[in-house]
This record gives sequence, C-alpha cells and structure tokens, in this order.
Amino acid sequence: MFKTLAAMRGIAVVALALHGLIAVAQDGMTPEQRKEEFAKLPWQAGPAQGTVGSKATLEVPAQSRLLPESHGARFLELTGNLPEPGHTILVGGNWFAVFSFADIGYVKDDEKLDPDELLKSLKSGDGPANEERRKLGIAQLTTEGWAVPPHFDPQTKHLEWGLRLKAEGDPHPIINYTVRMLGRKGYENVVLVSDPESLQRDVAELKDVLKGFKFNGGESYAEFKPGDHVAEIGLGALVLGGAAAAAVKGGWWKSLLALLAAGWKLIAGAAAAAVVGLGKLFGRKKTTP
Repeated sequence: MFKTLAAMRGIAVVALALHGLIAVAQDGMTPEQRKEEFAKLPWQAGPAQGTVGSKATLEVPAQSRLLPESHGARFLELTGNLPEPGHTILVGGNWFAVFSFADIGYVKDDEKLDPDELLKSLKSGDGPANEERRKLGIAQLTTEGWAVPPHFDPQTKHLEWGLRLKAEGDPHPIINYTVRMLGRKGYENVVLVSDPESLQRDVAELKDVLKGFKFNGGESYAEFKPGDHVAEIGLGALVLGGAAAAAVKGGWWKSLLALLAAGWKLIAGAAAAAVVGLGKLFGRKKTTP
C-alpha cells in the first residue's frame, strides 16, 4: 500500500526554489513584465486579518501580503504553475506559502510516525512517479532524504516535514517543506517555497505566521462531533500522499484520476517558481540568513 501511495504523492506541490527574481516560464514574459503583473493583483497588506479560503482566517503580519483564493490561480500561473483554483497565497520576506484545504474528513491523530519507514516508502515510489513525469515531459525527481523528519504537534495539531529532493538537470537542492493543519472536516495544506539557503529562517518565519491561523467557528479539530465523517487515512498516509492517499484507500478511482491530473500539473509548473526578489516587489529589503 505505501509503495502505491508514494507513487501518488504528486498531488502535493513540490516547491522548487530557484535563484533569481522570477524565473521566466514558457510564456515569453520578461522579469519586469512579470513584476508588473504581480503588482496588479489585489494584495491585502499587513497588518490585517485575511481570509484563507472559506474555512479559516489568518493574521497577516506587517510587511507581508495576502492574495485571496479568488486570485490565487493567477499567482500560480505567473510563477510557472498551472492556474489551479482553490489556493490562497501569502508572500513573506523572500518566500511565499500556498494554502489549500483538503476536504477528506476528520483525521485521527493517534498514529505513531516512523520517519525511516516513511522515507523508505517515498524512495520506493521514485520509479513509478518518474515514469509519469517522463510522460508529461517533467524533470525527474529523486528522493534524497529528510531535511526535516515528519513530526506531529498534538497541541497545535500540525503535521510538518521537509523532504530533500534532487531534480534532473538542476544542480541546486530542492526542499519541499509542508505543514498540514488538522481541522474538523479535513486539513489545511501549507507548502512553503523558499531559497534552500534560507530555509531554516523562512520556516521559522512561517511558523510564527501560522500562530495567527484560525479555523472558523465549527471547523476546528476540537469541534469534532459523533457522526462527523472520519477520514480513511492517518498521519503517515498524509505524509505519503494526502488526498490522493485517501482516494486509493477508499477505492474512489474516479476521484483518484482527477486528483492525479491536478497534482501532476502542479508539479510540472512548480519548477519555474522562484521567490528571491518578491520582497523587493513590495518594498522589503532582503535579509541575510
């Protein structure tokens, strides 16, 4: 089962942080034109309270910007991703984070995580996953190890991990850092895109920002009631595939096909995402690690 789930983990956005301002995607747009398009988006400047999709709010810090879900697809397009709906964007100093909600039901938090076994399962899925990438013309990815081993905080109900990857033809390391915040009806998925050299600092900044994240009334993990839908999967499967894992275990094959189609497209575009210089767009100075 884990081998199958590992091959499906393309549903998650792989954060490929490259060097430079905003890497030019295959649309012929220059960096200056791209900056102009970013500036046209309806950014909400902090400090302020912003909405994250339809199920949560976030306290946006000073010198940060939040882009509502209704315009997240345009941001993804400008950073080289296919314009998938359902994403709220937060831009920090020299990083951005993509928020999206997975409505899979209440995930029980009683599973003990085994980082070594999970990593073994992820690595075993490299072959099947890369076969799909070859079909789609996407650079192959090799799992190298944990940048941050998966761990769950029972107080905050946050599941976090950082995976170190290597992309074919790219000399720079790739860090896919993910936070999944459990709620009553599913989980909020947060993917951090940053420069690997400043990852430690950027993760610390993101964690500080997430202290201001709050599910709306009736949506928090603590508000679970008997009769609520319980997810088919546990914490380990969230690391291996999240929503795609639920589709596999539940036998929802039609849903699985849709999830994979969306997931592979996100990976295909994420290779063009670069964040160094986004801070300058909003008048922020780049800080040192």
